[in-house]
Amino acid sequence: MNRLVLACVAVAALVGAIVLGWFEVRQGRDFRRLLAAGDAALAQDQTSAAIEAFSGAIALRRDSMLGWLKRGDTYHRTGDFGSALRDLEQANRLDPDAPRPMELLGDVNDALGHHARAIEYYSRFLTIDDRAPRILYKLALAHYRGGNASTASDIVKKALALDRQFAEAYYLLGICERDTRRPDEAAASFRRALVVNPTFAPAREELAALESGRGRRREGLEQLEALAALQPSAERLVDVADAYARSGRVDSAAATLARGAERYPSSAVVYESLARFWLDAAEAQRDQVATRNASMAIDGVAERDPQSSELPLLRGRIQLLTGDAAGAERSLQVATATLPVNPAAFRYLADAAARLGHRDVARLAQARYAALAP
Repeated sequence: MNRLVLACVAVAALVGAIVLGWFEVRQGRDFRRLLAAGDAALAQDQTSAAIEAFSGAIALRRDSMLGWLKRGDTYHRTGDFGSALRDLEQANRLDPDAPRPMELLGDVNDALGHHARAIEYYSRFLTIDDRAPRILYKLALAHYRGGNASTASDIVKKALALDRQFAEAYYLLGICERDTRRPDEAAASFRRALVVNPTFAPAREELAALESGRGRRREGLEQLEALAALQPSAERLVDVADAYARSGRVDSAAATLARGAERYPSSAVVYESLARFWLDAAEAQRDQVATRNASMAIDGVAERDPQSSELPLLRGRIQLLTGDAAGAERSLQVATATLPVNPAAFRYLADAAARLGHRDVARLAQARYAALAP
């Protein structure tokens, strides 16, 4: 009898082991299938489906770092930083030495503005691999965003020592050098970024602003012209026209804006710039042709964007030019109450009110202009 009982127990144990083994094999297969499904959904930019698949994988194996990592990464891509932080911290707890969760935790904390925490995670990554230029760049960026441009500059140089073709790193170095008042070094860094990647628009924008800001208008204009060629848009042409006007090339500015109006006929931005251009010319020269052109451009703005925050100021200026001080005052009162407020609106309001003898209004507007104008 005892032998029969022992035999039954042994058989039951064997069957249990077989069933358990089969269950684990099937669970592992389902886990891998769900991870693969999540990866495939991500490849198609179907983040909701990816999160669902990774959640299924986590339900099967809560002790696996991979499911938490992949779902946290997906939440990060969607901008759900709170959920990303929760999943990535769990992945980090399950495998404290895995570098990928450290990197993503640095990314999420940096996006949330927790720059000190981001620095901590990137630094931990670098204790595992100190020759990772991408992580050095991210560490430098976190230091810069945390307000330490000098430290960021030193770190990003280490990234560039490892990768001389890292355009973003040259750009960040240029930003640090600009902020620490080294314009020559900053310009050189931006130019090196453009040697690596001639289409890197942020570097051209910074170089254009830097060169124009230190009086090298031709060099700044060259960068704006290159941007307009690389990224054709109404806004880019307006930037070029404004640069022409600042450098005294009035005919080139007018021609550029006319080309912009022809190429982008529905753009209010071009017509706003045209209106400002002709208003400046009319105010400087009391030219009737310029006044008529300004009036037509303002009508173009009103037709294309009736809610434009610039429109009341433009109307006030043309009314001043045509002698309608009362209409100008009304328009400019609206301009000074419409956000974002252009400080010039207060100056023109002071002029209109002074013509009408509204001394208190004029005095207050002039004071506000003095306080707000650069």
